[in-house]
Amino acid sequence: MPVSPSSSAQAAREAVAGRLRDLRKMAGLTITGLADRCGWHHSKTSRIENALTGPTATDIRRWCAAVDAAHQAQDLIVQSVNAETMYREWRHQVRGGLKQLQNSSAQFFRDTGLFRVYSSTLVPGLLQTEGYAAGVLRTAARFRELPLDDSAEAARVRVERSRVIHEPGRRFVLLLEEAVLYCQIADSDAMAAQLGYLLTAGAQPTVSLGIIPTAARERTQWPRETFHVYDDHLVSVELVSARVRITQPAEIALYLKAFEELRSMAVYGANARTLILKAIEALH
Repeated sequence: MPVSPSSSAQAAREAVAGRLRDLRKMAGLTITGLADRCGWHHSKTSRIENALTGPTATDIRRWCAAVDAAHQAQDLIVQSVNAETMYREWRHQVRGGLKQLQNSSAQFFRDTGLFRVYSSTLVPGLLQTEGYAAGVLRTAARFRELPLDDSAEAARVRVERSRVIHEPGRRFVLLLEEAVLYCQIADSDAMAAQLGYLLTAGAQPTVSLGIIPTAARERTQWPRETFHVYDDHLVSVELVSARVRITQPAEIALYLKAFEELRSMAVYGANARTLILKAIEALH
């Protein structure tokens, strides 16, 4: 069972805090004594050790110097940066608009060889048509009360970014819950076009499109949070408030285990097409 993304991110912060606390204790320093050597108030030491405040690179260097462990500073800095980037609040990511958010991951998409996506909510961005993407992003802009609604432009960028699915040398394994086919995030014409595109995209040799039937018997995995696995190095999970980036190998392994179990319950080929055609008929 995958670990809660938010608790996973907090655990990463706490691991850094624990290492710093252990270094202080091994040096025989009190919280106040460490603060005096670092030149800050003792409350800052307490906040860092309790993972309430993330230390900066400068904080870590001062801390390590104060406990005669300067050689450990760089490793701790890297660990701390990884912990903080695991959990990035959406409100910070969308400040520059939705279009900029789409552009920010274009190079990352080009550098990835194997995409594995499980979605219990929406058609994945890699398979979205412009009309459907505009509906998704317009809803996101309204919900987040963005001052600039550039959802139409962002949708065009998303579709352009997704052309990676037609490029050679990559593989795409995509799983959808059947309920995704009926989530009408756009008007009927846009939904029909989106579902029709699933029929086309699913037939490509580099794409494995599986649909988990609502009536699947004896599920070994219940519907999970939507998540993306990029190669074997990163899992991205989208929450209401944040995007969580998971890089710990043990946690990635759990998501891959869940993905494989979900994949075993899906139908493919003609059976998947039947479910998509049924959803198209339901639009009329």
